Amino acid sequence: MVILENINVNFGTRKLFDNVNLRVGGRDRVSLVGVNGAGKSTLLKVIMGLFNFDSGKVIKSRHSTYGYLPQETVRLKGKILFDEVYDSADDIKSIENELHEVENELKFFPDKESEDYLDLLTTLSELQEQFTLLEGHKLKSKIEKLLTGLGFESDEFDKDVGIFSGGWQMRIELAKLLLKNPSVLLLDEPTNHLDFESLIWFERYLKNYTGAIVLVSHDKEFLNNISAKTAEIHNGIMTVFGGNYSFYVEEKRKRKEMLENRFKNQQKYLQQQEKFIERFRYKATKARAVQSRIKQIEKIDKVELEQEAEKIKFRFPPAVHSGRILAEISGLTKSYDGVKNVLENIDLTIERGEKIAVVGKNGAGKSTLTRILAGIENYNSGEMKYGYNVIPRYFAQNQAEEMDESKTAFETMLEVNSGENVTGIRNILGGFLFHGDDVDKKVGVLSGGEKSRLALAKMLIEPSNLLILDEPTNHLDIHSKEVLQKALSSYEGTVIIVSHDREFIDGIIGKIIEVKRAGLKTYIGKSSEYMSVLESESTEEAATEPKPVKEMSAGYRDGIELKKKKKEFTKIAAPIKKRISEIEADLGELERKKLYLEQEMSKTDFFKDSDFAVEIKFEYLDLSQKIEELTASWEKETENLAELEKKYLNN
Repeated sequence: MVILENINVNFGTRKLFDNVNLRVGGRDRVSLVGVNGAGKSTLLKVIMGLFNFDSGKVIKSRHSTYGYLPQETVRLKGKILFDEVYDSADDIKSIENELHEVENELKFFPDKESEDYLDLLTTLSELQEQFTLLEGHKLKSKIEKLLTGLGFESDEFDKDVGIFSGGWQMRIELAKLLLKNPSVLLLDEPTNHLDFESLIWFERYLKNYTGAIVLVSHDKEFLNNISAKTAEIHNGIMTVFGGNYSFYVEEKRKRKEMLENRFKNQQKYLQQQEKFIERFRYKATKARAVQSRIKQIEKIDKVELEQEAEKIKFRFPPAVHSGRILAEISGLTKSYDGVKNVLENIDLTIERGEKIAVVGKNGAGKSTLTRILAGIENYNSGEMKYGYNVIPRYFAQNQAEEMDESKTAFETMLEVNSGENVTGIRNILGGFLFHGDDVDKKVGVLSGGEKSRLALAKMLIEPSNLLILDEPTNHLDIHSKEVLQKALSSYEGTVIIVSHDREFIDGIIGKIIEVKRAGLKTYIGKSSEYMSVLESESTEEAATEPKPVKEMSAGYRDGIELKKKKKEFTKIAAPIKKRISEIEADLGELERKKLYLEQEMSKTDFFKDSDFAVEIKFEYLDLSQKIEELTASWEKETENLAELEKKYLNN
């Protein structure tokens, strides 16, 4: 269990978090949403203790463990893949090493009748019990299932981790994290580097996960499938919604509508009062009534509408007319270093107006195929030719990182300028939220999202009729993706997209090309239909079902010399742990009731029945007080448990 109380974070004059509160229970599935820069990643770091906040409190259960997958790319090297993951199982490895030491000591122990020898036998028995409880005997098979589920081939297990690309290295980090099986999983954009098959496996794994999950993702479908609670960060304020992303969107729409109605009614009331005041301000007989209404107006809690987030205005130029066939591939083979054929003897025809998604396992050749179609990648044999008057434009998944960091956003646009005047360039940049001095920012100081928006903006400078986009949504927030999706769906030319974001491509494409080692396979329809085919055709084993998260007893960590104290601690701590579990269960139930009341109170007709409204308000206040009292009890019991651990296990 994790509780954030009144967390405040300031960046200069900007308030990133303003009294943020959040409670994460033992089986919660919480998604953090908000625009890029809202503080989602920072909040995960606050929970992990990796970021210093200005004020507030983070309360974490002492008997829980925490695992964090950051968004930043890692760089691993020096170990083979299997060992890299195996070495992350610290607890099991520690016990296994102790087992070997005790076994060796017993083997050469001189006096097998002594009390010391019997103590060693007892130690061996306890270590074996711990090893069994942590499923140490299944460790190797568990690692194999994790790596296979995340898309690694068995012949890659003994390869150096340094040869894998950044996306695959993030998968390795994810495997290491899942192997540790922490009580609370904190995941920052975990699906960015997963293909469709790995995504299916990963979703199934998380659905069966017995701990809590807090995640940041811009994949709406993923959020809908995993989360059961949505915490929005907007202008430093956190608002929690009791449902997945779709529920959050609908509930927010209802709340906005209700707020607008309240605002209109209040404005109407204020205008009436002000009209009365102006009419009778100087009439002596009405002086008392005027003063009374002025005081009433001063006491009113003014309803304020949320300021709408600025929206990207984005539309591609009209597509240049082309022939019916845009690109044609026949008998094409591509290999790297003449060793491995990435694409072998493939045939493909792209026609005018088609909207196509290119999918397949990472490393299958999706990006290679799109670069060949864009005319920027050579091939070994076969043929690729364009049709009449084809003008391709290409966006690569690493294009944002390849921009010259010493140039400004404006200078970057000038590089590809072909007739657009200065005002036109500034207007395009403004459409991508680069305003005023923002256009003079160096690329090197831009965030990942800003770089991606700038790279996409470059595509608007020149007309085209064939857009080829390789992972265009990485680093875009949900709203920016919606705008890009709308622009691509209305684009008159041909679109080819490499993406694993199901909801995004479903709003655009009508055909899917799957790149496999055996060649290309075409599906007509949306990604949701393709995913159904994948699941029905899959012959792989069902996802590894994680076992219940075990409490991290300090006796496991501190060694055999504390075994007597451990037994005593277990006896004394048992009722305290039971009370903590009961309190957590009660808190969860009260939080659900409180959330239900909040939803009732947010309805537009809530105040029509005044008696009902008063009853609900009193019930809400009563619940809030009970939650506060239970939280205080929970803190007291966890402090008692911590003191016992310190007394019996940490000496």
